[in-house]
Amino acid sequence: MSRVSETHRTELPERREEITQNKRKELVSPTPEEIEPLSKIELIGFRLAERMNKGWLKELMTFFQRHIGSLWIKICTYNLMNVFGLENFEKTDPNRPILLVANHRSFFDMYVVSAMLFRRTKRRFYLYFPVRARFFYESPLGWFVNFIMGWFSMFPPFFREAGESKKRQFDKFSLRFLVHVCSENKPNIIGFHPEGKRNLSDDPYSFLPAQTGVGKLIMEAKPQVVPIFIAGLGNNLPKQIIGNWTGGEKIRIWFGEPLDLSEFFSKPNRLKTHKEIADFLMEKIKELAEKDKTWMSSINESNDRHKSIS
Repeated sequence: MSRVSETHRTELPERREEITQNKRKELVSPTPEEIEPLSKIELIGFRLAERMNKGWLKELMTFFQRHIGSLWIKICTYNLMNVFGLENFEKTDPNRPILLVANHRSFFDMYVVSAMLFRRTKRRFYLYFPVRARFFYESPLGWFVNFIMGWFSMFPPFFREAGESKKRQFDKFSLRFLVHVCSENKPNIIGFHPEGKRNLSDDPYSFLPAQTGVGKLIMEAKPQVVPIFIAGLGNNLPKQIIGNWTGGEKIRIWFGEPLDLSEFFSKPNRLKTHKEIADFLMEKIKELAEKDKTWMSSINESNDRHKSIS
């Protein structure tokens, strides 16, 4: 009897560890049913990015982001770059996940933000930028752009295009993965755009309606949340780079205070609450936009005075 008990005591921790590992695998890997709707090329693209976001390869990609990716972004933007409120980011716990929520006007928004964090803070962190699967996961060219621009940090993909309703089955995994990286005890940084897509308006202070996905993510994972307003970045890469030396538009990145969202966590975890959270985030981003508007007005007035004097 004692031998049996001793055997159980010995095997129990191993069994628990096995169960924990299996549960974690279920969290961070898609099920066969979730993968089934993907085309062969999409599946290959996903598996490639998935591998690059695990273990030592994630460490390697992060090394390249810090020492190569952030360097070339600095070289291409240093004459135009203006960063405000970085001390607000520094108020967060460096050992817990941080969800950066920002307006979305350029393909390069979060890459530039992450480059500034790599260059201007001493923190160690891992990047994840959820992205619409169109282009980045539908062709080898998209895979290459994900590699050369983001070191495969454009992960996980979401299939939200018209006519692809079956592929949205896969999005269950993507949300589950984001909940995992937003709640695990690691210094993950997740970049998210509450608007859901790029705002194509010429007015930098206009915004699209907030989507509920970010609210659902926050309700389930409860990460630290920092709002950001970004302006001055375009979508034409050659023009953006040349503008650094020919007097292009100033790039402005505004970091807001870490947000206290505890009032929402006592509410039911349902669509209405998710929307309330998303709208609250957009209001905080708009407040930063007002600061930028005031700053730009003062800069323009100063330039006008200099012109009139000369």
